[in-house]
Amino acid sequence: MEYRRLGVSGLKVPVLSFGTGTFGGSGPLFGAWGNTDAGEARRLIDICLEAGVNLFDTADVYSNGASEEVLGKAIKGRRDRVLISTKTSLPMGEGPNDAGSSRPRLIRAVDDSLRRLGTDHIDLLQLHAFDAGTPVEEVLKTIDDLVSAGKLRYVGVSNFSGWQLMKSLAAAERHGHPRYVAHQVYYSLVGRDYEWELMPLGLDQGVGALVWSPLGWGRLTGRLRRGQELPAGSRLHETADYGPPVDEDRLFAIIDILDAISAETGKTIPQIAINWLLARPTVSSVIIGARNEDQLRQNLGATGWSLTEDQIARLDAASSVTAPYPYFPYYRQEGFARLNPPVV
Repeated sequence: MEYRRLGVSGLKVPVLSFGTGTFGGSGPLFGAWGNTDAGEARRLIDICLEAGVNLFDTADVYSNGASEEVLGKAIKGRRDRVLISTKTSLPMGEGPNDAGSSRPRLIRAVDDSLRRLGTDHIDLLQLHAFDAGTPVEEVLKTIDDLVSAGKLRYVGVSNFSGWQLMKSLAAAERHGHPRYVAHQVYYSLVGRDYEWELMPLGLDQGVGALVWSPLGWGRLTGRLRRGQELPAGSRLHETADYGPPVDEDRLFAIIDILDAISAETGKTIPQIAINWLLARPTVSSVIIGARNEDQLRQNLGATGWSLTEDQIARLDAASSVTAPYPYFPYYRQEGFARLNPPVV
């Protein structure tokens, strides 16, 4: 397993990490992903550790805390062998302080996550969404206190826009607070918006990407085919409306190229889609998920080999889209090569 530094931090993470959204799955979204109990979770973690995957990602909002609880039980007795990444800020109740990143909310959320996970520290805490109602200085000072208390090792964000992340980084530097070293983002062959603003920001500021949904919300599993109904058992039957929309013509053009490269390499479509991501700038780790051992072992096969330059170029061409202003040609950074060298 290859390990990379998480942004400009000293923490090394595996290029593949494991997402625990299926752990304890319940409700219309997470229940459709899977319902892995502690025993099954322990076996999946065994397989991950054997392969060198030691970073496990969860969130308090995943099945209302059940994912953290199952993960905590599954790693019991081997906490020193794993890195735990969790997230907070999304609503965990109906009360006025049950959502966001205010001081009382963050302190309570971290303590609750520590209890559910059965640990005394979180290796990486990420804010799950930007809280426009709380000053960034309040958020960062609270994080600073939690780091000083030994409850957090590193901090990051998820689903921030460019200005939200940059405002936070500038405030952290100005006041001497811990900087965000990670940004958990949606990025895939069918969703390349990350490249327009957030990737250049990550390169400039040293923020590593942790990629969620690398298979485009289940669209790049190899099961979808042009002109055919969704296969039985596809989570898209229940969750398509939760994920980013995808133009079908573009989707199947990408799948056509993936099919061709699969025939050339002997690799599966998911393995190729994940491997493509591993070669992109700023990507520290790609978060993979699995309902069972077979899915997990297949996804683990995305490492240890490389696509050729020609194969990458074909995937790039099939998946590219015209970016909006101010990123599209002439206005976009690549149009001013002398001033802004291209990053992709």
